[in-house]
Amino acid sequence: MGKVRTKKVKRLAKEVLELYRDRVSEDFEKNKQLVRQVFVSGVSKKLANRVAGYLTTLVKLQAKKEAELSMESAPAQADTVAEKPK
Repeated sequence: MGKVRTKKVKRLAKEVLELYRDRVSEDFEKNKQLVRQVFVSGVSKKLANRVAGYLTTLVKLQAKKEAELSMESAPAQADTVAEKPK
């Protein structure tokens, strides 16, 4: 079974990702500090850790998708380069 995340965790993580996309990274500790800075009050330590963990997961998934897309386009570019010398 997978991990279950509440709507609140997902909503808060998406808000942070939209507003601070350039500061979110694949490092959990950095994301945890960012979440604590953004939500100065009103967020428990447990909730902040869950949001930071979900942010980390989202960034890693996004990086994986970008890598797959670049791998798919790389062979296509190699084929077009190989055809030009004809």
